[in-house]
Order: sequence, then structure tokens, then C-alpha cells
Amino acid sequence: MVKSDKKENRAFLQKSIKHLEAHGFKDIKADLKGYDRPKSYVRKGSTAKITPDIVAVKNGSKYFFDISLKSERPRLLKTKWLFLDTLSRMNSNQFRIITTRGHYKFTDTMLADINLTNKNPIKI
Repeated sequence: MVKSDKKENRAFLQKSIKHLEAHGFKDIKADLKGYDRPKSYVRKGSTAKITPDIVAVKNGSKYFFDISLKSERPRLLKTKWLFLDTLSRMNSNQFRIITTRGHYKFTDTMLADINLTNKNPIKI
């Protein structure tokens, strides 16, 4: 999710965290009250910060999760996904996308645009 969309979609973020907890993820970090905040990364040459929506650990592996909901800023979302995918592959971590009903087509189109068709979104 883009930072401007986070305020509107806190309920879905909370629902996603509950889903991950039910599937055995531990040490969850999210930008919500009651959770530690995930680490932000600064793009070189600009002041833009990229923060994953959720970071969690399962079986010793670190997972980065990003929420995919329709956005008015799809270019920024594509940049964020590419960065998180590259970061996770560099450090032998995992990157997953979480979406919900009504946003499947948007998510699939975005993944196809940035050539991340190997990603299967988690549908909640």
C-alpha cells in the first residue's frame, strides 16, 4: 500500500495480520498500534522512503508483505514492489503480496506490468 492509502485501509491491514498469525508467522512488524514498526529504506538520490506494510518471520525465514489495493498512484506502488522483490532476493528472504476481493484484477495487471508474474498473491 502507498502511505497515503494506509489511513483508509487500517482494517484490512489488521485483517491481514490476523491471517498471517493464524498461518504461523511470528515477530510481526506493521505500522499499526501495538506492533513494532518495520524498517524503512531510503532510495538513493531521493528522499522517498520505502516501508513494507508487514514484516514477519516463519521457520527462520523473513517475509516482506505488501498489501495490494486499488490506488491512485500505481507507479509508486510498482516501484515499491520491484524494490521489495529485489531486496528480498538479495538477502534470501521472501516477498509476498496480499490482496482481497475486488482488487484481484488490479493486482494481476500490476504484476504483469512489472514482470513479476511468478508472484501469486495471497487472497484474503
